[in-house]
Amino acid sequence: MAEAADFQGRGHSPARRWLWRAASLMAGAPLLGALAAGAGASPAQAAVESATGARTVTVALDTLTPSAPVKGDTLVVSGTVTNKSKSPVTEARVDLRVGPPLSGRTAIDDAAERSPDTAAEVPPLGGSYQVDLAKLAPGVPYTFSLSVPVGKLGLGEDGVYQLGVSVSGDTADAPYEHVVGVQRTFLPWQPEATRKRTQITYLWPLISTTRMSAQTGSDDQQTPVFENDDLAGELAPGGRLDQLVSLGNQLPVTWVIDPDLLASADAMAGNYRVRSGKNTVPGKSQAVARQWLNSLEKAVQDRKVVALPFADPDLASLAHRGKDVSGSLSQLQPATDAAVSTVDTILHVKPSVDFAWPVNGAIDPSIVDVATSAGAHKVITRSDSLQDNLPYTPTAARPIGGGTTAVVADTRLSTAFQGDMTSADDSILAVQKFLAQSLAVTLQQPGNQRSIVVAPQRMPTVAQAQSMARALHGLDPERWTQTSDLPAAAAAKPDPDANTKVPGASRYPKKLRGQELPTQAFQEIRTTQDALDKFKAVLSLPDRVDAPFSNAINRSLSTSWRGDRTDAGQYRRSVDRYLRILTDEVQLVPKSDLTLSGRSATIPVTVQNNLLQGVEHLMLRLESGQPTRLKIDGSKDVAEQPIKIDGGHSQSVKFSAAGNANGRVEVTAQLYTVDGKPYGKSMTFNVKVSEVTPTVLLVMAAGVLLLALAGVKMYSRRKRTAARRAAAVTGDGASVPGDGGDADPGQRSDPTPDTGPESASPSDTGEKVDR
Repeated sequence: MAEAADFQGRGHSPARRWLWRAASLMAGAPLLGALAAGAGASPAQAAVESATGARTVTVALDTLTPSAPVKGDTLVVSGTVTNKSKSPVTEARVDLRVGPPLSGRTAIDDAAERSPDTAAEVPPLGGSYQVDLAKLAPGVPYTFSLSVPVGKLGLGEDGVYQLGVSVSGDTADAPYEHVVGVQRTFLPWQPEATRKRTQITYLWPLISTTRMSAQTGSDDQQTPVFENDDLAGELAPGGRLDQLVSLGNQLPVTWVIDPDLLASADAMAGNYRVRSGKNTVPGKSQAVARQWLNSLEKAVQDRKVVALPFADPDLASLAHRGKDVSGSLSQLQPATDAAVSTVDTILHVKPSVDFAWPVNGAIDPSIVDVATSAGAHKVITRSDSLQDNLPYTPTAARPIGGGTTAVVADTRLSTAFQGDMTSADDSILAVQKFLAQSLAVTLQQPGNQRSIVVAPQRMPTVAQAQSMARALHGLDPERWTQTSDLPAAAAAKPDPDANTKVPGASRYPKKLRGQELPTQAFQEIRTTQDALDKFKAVLSLPDRVDAPFSNAINRSLSTSWRGDRTDAGQYRRSVDRYLRILTDEVQLVPKSDLTLSGRSATIPVTVQNNLLQGVEHLMLRLESGQPTRLKIDGSKDVAEQPIKIDGGHSQSVKFSAAGNANGRVEVTAQLYTVDGKPYGKSMTFNVKVSEVTPTVLLVMAAGVLLLALAGVKMYSRRKRTAARRAAAVTGDGASVPGDGGDADPGQRSDPTPDTGPESASPSDTGEKVDR
């Protein structure tokens, strides 16, 4: 561990080196002691640091290359320093400091968590490897750049070294040279490849939030409708998903894809519409979607692709809240089947669907049961869930019973880039720590090759993805690691000492449990699914509604809703509401009250189908509220007739009815599916029974008889009149016998009765039915 003697051009002998180190430490002890005292060195300085909430000068790194140097390289470190106090810092100088190697992964964590306000524990390189900035004015950033041959860093044995960039100077409250700011990071040192390198599998997730609604256009193509057009921004050049594809194409990663994202992008590649208030407008990002899909298809060829169940269902929510709601778990198998067909159709690759990935890799027995219920035999978990009590990091794969393999991702490496990576400084620190931890894993047991899995956050930002890519490129030389894929990692020989006991439900993180979908969500989804099954049963082309609604129901279970219960509830209700609108397009046409005159008649009921496809397998049931007064179809009080109507048409169905007594009867019409379930709303109307009695019939018969007699009499009179006229013509002047008196020769016959046209308007007593 050569130190400052080499850096300042002094002799290379061990004796002189150690003497110089001791002298440097003794000389620097008062300064380091003052810095270690922190704010206690001066009340005024304490007030400044308390007010700013930080050290006097902040150090931010812009570059650190190479991230893992070898012999012969030159380390370049650049960045900015900014005086956060209210007074200038004079005699300012930027130095590089290299500390001793750290012993293990925990030591790296401890070093990263130490406050940079404490002090550099080792002397600076000094000499020509420093930058003099003279005066640092308050609030003004100053740039620096340091270039140091790796041979001058004093790196000895393989390991992870602390690397510090410090700023020294004089302040008004402490007018002597002391450290006023420092930034720590790590420098992995492994110049030669190890004999047994750690196999690293890095998962590269392509997952997004739910964007597509259940609604489709009425055209033959069923134009999809998106809730918003945000996906276009992610797919566009420079967008999050575009960057993931561009970066992943150059990396040795295993692609983990939500098929819903592919289906959404594929739908966007054609004609699509976007909600805008209560209406929809045409989408305009077809070219963007097509370009992204083309790039992704090229990127995944000859690569390992793992497909999650369609829409990435929340396995933990299903296990903790959904399993008590009938039918909830049945969604997983269709979602898995849809995953295979979607990826194969769009990307033309055969994905693996044998992996389940609960949120953050947190598991308990119920989650494992749900995760494997759809056929997955491997569960991606994390080492902070399935913990080990070993002095080293074991291989990821381990059997947990029932033929299931837990693939345990390393927590430190998996969470390395979850923070804000937008600044170069944060990104560099994360990359260097990731590389340091990966080297520390190999150095734990150099003679024991292990297989490690990294499962990052599901939806990394652009900056996070770029940082992940830089870290993986830092491993490109493969001096202490070599790449692997997820199926290979799952098939690796398990470590016999690794923990295989799944943690109990009580150990599931409370924060994650609080983000789960509520039980009510699964009850609402169950209601929507029942309504969908009923609706499909009556359609002549059920596939036109099955796919969009089944996919929308799967999206209602998506992991992307975690922590967003409001939007999740709105989405579920919008799916159910649209399904109800379609269901109501097949309905009974309202009727006015009827009047039944006579003992029997027909009652017409009209069913209207406003859908674009036909309906069948429906029964129309008519039920009399008072069978003793009005019977339907002879002796029955309930009658049924099958319904089959083409799209955009109506059908009028006639039922025979018989009245037994006068009065008003309430009649109910209801559509039913063939399995006896009510369909749509019922319709109720009144039928007024007006029975014709025998007395009325007798009076009517007498009237008819009188009319007949009158007709005979008129016929006789006309016959006698005609006879008299004939006698007068012959001149005999004889009267016609039985004339009964003289008739007026000019008398006219009775005029023909005028009945008039039948009125089309309803009668006063309501609609009448034909007998």
